[in-house]
Amino acid sequence: MWIGFCLAAYSAVANDSIQTIGTFISSNADKKWWVLWLFIGTIFLATVTVSWVLYDGDVSFQRLASKGFSQAPASFHFLQISAPIFLLVITKLRMPVSTTFLLLSSFTTASGALTEVLTKSIMGYFLAFIVAFMIWILLDKIMKTWFHGKAGTHWIIFQWVTSGVLWTFWIVQDAANIAVFLPRSLNIQQFLAFSLVIFLGQGLIFYLKGDKIQKVVNEKSEVSDVRPATIIDLVYVLILILFTYVNTVPMSTTWVFIGLLGGRELGLKLRRGETLTKTWKLIGKDIYYALLGLIISIIVAVSANDLLRSELAGLIKSLTDKLI
Repeated sequence: MWIGFCLAAYSAVANDSIQTIGTFISSNADKKWWVLWLFIGTIFLATVTVSWVLYDGDVSFQRLASKGFSQAPASFHFLQISAPIFLLVITKLRMPVSTTFLLLSSFTTASGALTEVLTKSIMGYFLAFIVAFMIWILLDKIMKTWFHGKAGTHWIIFQWVTSGVLWTFWIVQDAANIAVFLPRSLNIQQFLAFSLVIFLGQGLIFYLKGDKIQKVVNEKSEVSDVRPATIIDLVYVLILILFTYVNTVPMSTTWVFIGLLGGRELGLKLRRGETLTKTWKLIGKDIYYALLGLIISIIVAVSANDLLRSELAGLIKSLTDKLI
């Protein structure tokens, strides 16, 4: 149980750092890593403490119970413990992937989960791509006027507040992916262990400046400027809020984020009349890595879960019958 939790704690935060603190790290590269860590880490500790106090030891804001995980696993399939290791390898290869699907789906007992998660994730990518494309192709010139010269202190404050809100939303949504390995009600010792392991893991990520997957953010245009980074985070938060109210089906928020980055990049280049060759390569590379990561996560989740394996077999049979 604790081995699986520790592996999941680091690998989930490391992979999802691209969408939660990626632009925060890029636009604050001039600041000491431990200052950024203490800011983000304090928000994490405060958020999970609120959940632990309000929900009788549950650190997932009751999202595990709402998704059918009201009881902790009585035993573990070896692939359920190995899933975080696969996620860590995927992260080192710079493949953004749904930690919800890879970690949580290995334990699911709800039918239809595979199709619903995939459908919502793909919808999220395209919606984020289109919204970002429209915003930046229409407002790029206005933003360039706003962003002239050095960023003022008010922009820095706004960006830190926006990043803090985004990080809080990630904890509320995705802490369940890590806590799924643990009892649903943690005592004080278990809660301290849970908090400390993730807090120290965050420190390592900041020390490594986002590690390998941070390059997915860094290679995009102007993300080192605090003002564009703030707008990216703000649009992303609004899209996440929208999907939160659509339904409670888990989705790959990482796919939403790379859709946002891709749509923004295309809108910027078209608006400025620049060549699109490099842009299409970046978008294609992000999609390729995301798809490859998704395929790997499907293989792991299906192999570890009998219900998902039956669903996939039924889906393949249905498609085969239609083709025949």
